[in-house]
Amino acid sequence: MTSALDQLLARSRGPTGQPRIVEFGTTSGPLGELATLLTARNGFFVFNAGIQIFRAGDPGLGPELQAWNRDDSWKNTYAGLADDLWCFGQDLFGVQFGLDQHHRRVVRFDPETGTRTTLGDSLHDWAAWLLDEPDLHGCRAFATAWQHHHGPLDYDQRLIPWRPFVLHGTYEFANLTTKPAATCMRIRGPIAQHIHNTTDGTPLHLQAR
Repeated sequence: MTSALDQLLARSRGPTGQPRIVEFGTTSGPLGELATLLTARNGFFVFNAGIQIFRAGDPGLGPELQAWNRDDSWKNTYAGLADDLWCFGQDLFGVQFGLDQHHRRVVRFDPETGTRTTLGDSLHDWAAWLLDEPDLHGCRAFATAWQHHHGPLDYDQRLIPWRPFVLHGTYEFANLTTKPAATCMRIRGPIAQHIHNTTDGTPLHLQAR
């Protein structure tokens, strides 16, 4: 029986980086699985660019794994909320997929709130979660519709709402625009700082810069 990770690779478009043997110092756990995945296909898209997996090393297209996880790429705008998160991919709206707790769990990181949702203990769990509902978890239908109306996304682009979703922004096209993925994250970092430890109903005072 084909594994969920194999099924995801079979649906992917790529690679976006040069073929290489990727090593992270371990062959076990989700970090070892990530090395195997990138060795098989070094960076790729799936679900019509609804999901992007970062490439390892240069040259290539789109975000590079090590560079993306540097503090000065975007994490410093989150004031510690993402410091122990090793992000390996993202969805259409910049929701990050990463490894935390010393790479023992695969999580979903919300860029607007800084909250994490555990998806499993392996990349196979993550792939199964994506494949379970590609339109909801993988943004497949939305990515297809957006690109039908606006043209293909660039390798570095993701969608970001003018009014954040967490502040009742809608998913209507009029509330969305494209920007470089790192810029999208840096814009929302200060918002996540304000929202992360607040309770529902707490007034928020966000100042534009």
